[in-house]
Amino acid sequence: MTFTLIKTPQGKRLRIEGSLPDGFHGEQQGDAWLCPLDAQNAAALRRELPWTAPTTVGLKKSVGCGDRLGLATPGHILAVRESDLFPVFAQQSIREMQRAGRTPQNVLDDATWGVFEMNYQSGFGSDADHLKNKQVIDDCIAAGYVGFTLDPGDHVDNAAHIDDINGLRVKYEALPWDRLDSSPDALKKLYLGSSVAGEITEETLLRAACKYGLALAEVAELARHIAAKMGDTPYDLEISVDETDTPTSPAEHYFFASELKRLGIDFQGLAPRFIGRFEKGVDYIGDLGDFERDFAEHARIARELGPYKLSIHSGSDKFSIYPIIAKHTGPYVHLKTAGTSWLEALRVIAMHNPALFREILDFAIEHYPTDKATYHVSADLDKVPSDLMDVDLPNLFDQFDTRQVLHVTFGSVLGQFREPIYDTLRQHEDSYSTVLKQHFDKHIAPFKSEVTA
Repeated sequence: MTFTLIKTPQGKRLRIEGSLPDGFHGEQQGDAWLCPLDAQNAAALRRELPWTAPTTVGLKKSVGCGDRLGLATPGHILAVRESDLFPVFAQQSIREMQRAGRTPQNVLDDATWGVFEMNYQSGFGSDADHLKNKQVIDDCIAAGYVGFTLDPGDHVDNAAHIDDINGLRVKYEALPWDRLDSSPDALKKLYLGSSVAGEITEETLLRAACKYGLALAEVAELARHIAAKMGDTPYDLEISVDETDTPTSPAEHYFFASELKRLGIDFQGLAPRFIGRFEKGVDYIGDLGDFERDFAEHARIARELGPYKLSIHSGSDKFSIYPIIAKHTGPYVHLKTAGTSWLEALRVIAMHNPALFREILDFAIEHYPTDKATYHVSADLDKVPSDLMDVDLPNLFDQFDTRQVLHVTFGSVLGQFREPIYDTLRQHEDSYSTVLKQHFDKHIAPFKSEVTA
């Protein structure tokens, strides 16, 4: 029995020579079967060929290769197979799935088919990203995910960053102590005077506890739900507080991670909100010296309390800080990307179907003022170049404002141009894989410690 992926006039199909194994379905053609690339056959393939199913990543140095369209895995594989970074191919946040018209099952299955097509047998991870409630967790577990990122950002009290001391004392006493398995006095006894991240004074503790206390209670509840649902099945867990208004100080990082451990939450990655601006689709905005000094403290705390990996969210295209991150984390890092693969898809459309790209850009400019609401971006529409020759359109992807406009409007753009976008990319899939490899090579290079054959 052999399995191959072939192209037909109706699209790609799984060809199985010999008898049809249990769980698969398709049409018989002679002594072979042609099977559609659907959820039933993807699940059967994962059972038949376990290397097409996601596995745990653990503390391995890793890169998340988010794929908003489900077509990028072959290009991602071309880049990661030349590095020692463990790839996470099935990665997308619930928010982005909804905007892209996809489901957790779609995302996982598309990664499976891409891995099979490329015969990539070195293993890959999955990341049900930015999970906020039990229902979406259950959906992702049912789809086959073994990696989860909890996002309690809605429960972070950003005002605690500036509250006066008396206000903090009131908030502190009102924290959900039963859900935190502690008490006001017990927490003070545990942390006051600690010097792991600078001396923790009463004010430092109150700000950290008030800012993150409710978020910790939420994480504990969701993490225990995952543990109960997964049973004996191994899985990865990351906690993300990166999408908040205020940075996570080293002392707050120490408090947050220490509390996760006290609450019995076994996690492999943590995504603080670092200083500076991690805007979508563009390089880091901020002072590099300040960033390095602050980041070095975060990396030290992660090593001493764990080790666990620091996860870099909105991590794509932050080329100026990759050497700093790699220097201080060593192997304990996860670089998370998502929208950059979408931008490279649009680059391919600009290269091969400029008329369609012009329509997309005009539409994105129109919808940017609305679509930017839930993203950290600062693009100025007046700075988006216009009146370019077709040959110059791909150069727009080197321009700050254009990148952000196209990055955050992907849901609206897909709603309007889904069919021609997919048609163009499927006609030029080799070109898409090539530009993805070139783009991800630049992301991966600063983190590589060795080159594997």
